[in-house]
Amino acid sequence: MTIELKMPALSPTMEEGTLAKWMVKVGDTVKSGDLMAEIETDKATMEFEAVDEGVIIEILVAEGSEGVKVGTVIARIAGDNEDNEDVKPAAKAATPAAAPAPKVEAAVAPALVAKAVAGDRVIASPLAKRLAAAQGIDLATIKGSGPNGRIVKADLDGVQPGTTAPVPAQAPVP
Repeated sequence: MTIELKMPALSPTMEEGTLAKWMVKVGDTVKSGDLMAEIETDKATMEFEAVDEGVIIEILVAEGSEGVKVGTVIARIAGDNEDNEDVKPAAKAATPAAAPAPKVEAAVAPALVAKAVAGDRVIASPLAKRLAAAQGIDLATIKGSGPNGRIVKADLDGVQPGTTAPVPAQAPVP
């Protein structure tokens, strides 16, 4: 049986969101609780976990797609008891017709975030990510001042594209 994964409502008021990043690809086997994607709302970035088990057979919404309505089918999974050889995707994965085209800023953001994620995960607010993408700032070069080192909008003030952020000097320990 094919299982349709739909854009979740991550808050009671959420009507649409941005599918920021896929953590899986077509052909991957997922189990309940596995991380599948990062979804951004206007207030937060949250991780979308699998609730079913099976093999990803189709990704319908491309990474970086903005304005994805709650309830929209974003991917399909072949259930455990299904013969994966017989399952044919209905359409080519992540076609532009299947999802709204990402804005220019969204197209830049995954590249910058992917570069920053290569080593350690960069933790930044959705607003800081959008501003960094729009200004061409590499988030990996910025030290966050928010909780747990999270990069916030204030950390981007005065940072020029292509330069590293100024690191505040620490007082000597007596």
